[in-house]
Amino acid sequence: MIVMKFGGSSVGSPERIARVVEIVRGRLPRRPVVVVSAFRGVTDELLALGREALEGNVVRLEAVAKRHRDAAKELGVDAGPLEPLLAELSELVRGVSLLKELTPRTLDRLAGTGERLSARLVAAAFSKAGVPARAVDACDAGLLTDDRFGEAAPLPEADELLRRSLGGDGPLRVVTGFIGRTRGGDLTTLGRNGSDFTATILGAALGAEEVEIWSDVDGIMTADPRLVPNARPLEALSFAEACELAHYGGKVLHPHTLVPAMRKGIPVRALNTFKPEHPGTRITAAAAPAHGSPLKSIAFKRRQLILSASSPRMLSGPGFLARIFAALARHDIDVDMVATSEVSVSATTGDEKGVAKAASELASEFETSVERGMSVVCAVGDAIQSTPGVAAEIFGAMKTAGVNVRMISQGASKNNVAFVVEDADVEKAVKSLHARFFPG
Repeated sequence: MIVMKFGGSSVGSPERIARVVEIVRGRLPRRPVVVVSAFRGVTDELLALGREALEGNVVRLEAVAKRHRDAAKELGVDAGPLEPLLAELSELVRGVSLLKELTPRTLDRLAGTGERLSARLVAAAFSKAGVPARAVDACDAGLLTDDRFGEAAPLPEADELLRRSLGGDGPLRVVTGFIGRTRGGDLTTLGRNGSDFTATILGAALGAEEVEIWSDVDGIMTADPRLVPNARPLEALSFAEACELAHYGGKVLHPHTLVPAMRKGIPVRALNTFKPEHPGTRITAAAAPAHGSPLKSIAFKRRQLILSASSPRMLSGPGFLARIFAALARHDIDVDMVATSEVSVSATTGDEKGVAKAASELASEFETSVERGMSVVCAVGDAIQSTPGVAAEIFGAMKTAGVNVRMISQGASKNNVAFVVEDADVEKAVKSLHARFFPG
């Protein structure tokens, strides 16, 4: 059995849904379970609809409904299964408009509607094409989560619940990505792009032989092709390499996606819906050969901040690091990089509000500063740890590009070198690195 996840670009129109049907038809002997995202742009539309409803504006509601009804018409399927969801959406939005209140719980109910609509249309398209299928809301199939609305995580008992609900034979299951449910019955979302995460959660629960993530690129690339046009697809990556790329801004996989697959040792393959013949990138536990370069790929995250805290009393004084990181934890700050000296600590994050609060708290004991407009660049490859001179090559490329490096991190992970540059320099930095390590 395999799990096949199709993103918003793959199901963004009736023509693309028809393409998905044919791809899945070719894998029917492998007993697929299909996971789908909302149509491209719909989640953003739903979130905007919620915000505008606070001001009494519900104009987007009809546009969202029309897009899905029109898709049903073009696909030649019954729009009836959409109507209860569209009525629920209308009631929800009008409630926001009336009460002037938009809670995280309500936002998740809004945002999850796109996947529920998409799953019904895609399942209907399969059935019309002669592949019996049924739409399944993951939140009703056992994807039990905690109650961190907007960034929920699955609970341990979800595996058994999903196995009972989705295991066995029967019609093709078309499952919603992105959404789960709390023990109390509230709908949650797994974070933006969480449909990838849903796919690997299902893969782990069902004991899949492989999880396929279908998008609009040829797998994972040596760099973001929007920034580096000559970036090339990678044949293989290790879980460790792929995790680093996802965490540091790689666009193909959600940062949490690989955790369930790693737990069960299930390979993940990133594939292109529009080039189904392309082998894509296979991600497994084993390290993959580097093919001439110690790097596999270059990722980056823009709009980061550096929070620095320093005090002469830190010199040979125990407990300072603990107090600094306890303050960061109290404000739920997710730290990417850390650099320390005897009297100072610097950390990077993208959490503007949390950093402001933490800096204010730390100011009573430390001299603090916050630098904005930064980007983290990360060079990833399992061969970095065994190849002499990689760091010299990386920072030589920065010198060639005239890019000033503000902070460096290497050692915590043996397969990456991460550093900070100003946002204005990130394009130069990535292009220079790619030219140095992936010439031609």
